Amino acid sequence: MIETNDPALWRNFLPWPGAETHKHARGRLGVVSGRAHQTGAARLAARAGLRIGAGVVRIYCPPDAVAVIAPAIEAIMLTPFATADALAREVEEMDAVVVGPAAGLDETTVNNVQALALSGAALVIDADGLSVFKGRSAELFAVLDRDDVLTPHEGEFERLFPGLLRKGRESAAVEAARRAQAIVVLKGAETVIAAPDGRVRVNRTGSPWLATAGTGDVLSGMIGGLIAQRMDSFDAACAAVWIHADAADRFGPGLIAEDLSEVMPQSLKALWLGGEP
Repeated sequence: MIETNDPALWRNFLPWPGAETHKHARGRLGVVSGRAHQTGAARLAARAGLRIGAGVVRIYCPPDAVAVIAPAIEAIMLTPFATADALAREVEEMDAVVVGPAAGLDETTVNNVQALALSGAALVIDADGLSVFKGRSAELFAVLDRDDVLTPHEGEFERLFPGLLRKGRESAAVEAARRAQAIVVLKGAETVIAAPDGRVRVNRTGSPWLATAGTGDVLSGMIGGLIAQRMDSFDAACAAVWIHADAADRFGPGLIAEDLSEVMPQSLKALWLGGEP
C-alpha cells in the first residue's frame, strides 16, 4: 500500500532531547568531503545534520581540503584522512555517515564507500557515491545494510537501476529498495521513499524552491542527522523529506541551499509543538 508521507506517521518518533540529554547521547554524524575544490557539498550536509539535532558532527576530508574547510566551520569538527582504510578507522565511533556529495567520480569514492560499509555506521549515500557505481551497481548493493539510505534523483537512479523507471516512480522505487536491500529516496516533485520490506510513502509537499544547487546535499545531511539520533532509517528519511520541503516553503522565493538550515528550526518547532502549516 502506498501511503502519503505525513507528520502523523513519524512525528512521535522524532528524537527530541530531554532534560538530562548530552551531546553524545544525541548521536554522532560523519560527513565525507571531496577534495579542496569540492568541499561545499559536505559543509552543507554537515550543517544540516547539526541543525536537525545530531549532537556531534564531524567532516572527514582529504588532507588538501583541511585549509579550505577549517575556516568555514565552527561547531562542526574536522578530521583529515589519507586512505579508505584510515577513513574507516576514523569513523568507528560514528552512528551515521553521509558519503557521496561532491566526492568525485573515481575509484577513491568507490573505495571510501566500501570501507565505510564495514564501519558499522548507517550510511546515507548520495550524488557521486551513487553515480560512480554506474554499470557496477552489484558492488554497491553487496555492501549495503537495511538501515542504509540511497538518495538518488532520477538521473542517478537510472545509472544504478537502468530502465526501472519505466515501471513508474513508485514501483521503481519499491523494486530498487528490494534489489539494493536498503532504503531508497527517489527525489523529485513527489519524492518516493521505499524500504526493502515493501513499505512506500510518497511526499506530496515538494517545493519548487528546492530546484537549486545544493539542496540535495542538505537533505542527505538531514537524513543522516536523524539516523545518528537512532531514528529508524525509513522514518528518518520520511521526516527529513517532509521537513526539507516545509523549510523551503517557509523561506519561499530567493531560496538557496544555505538558507534551508537557517529556516529549519521553524519547521522543527512547529512539529515539536504538535502543529504543521
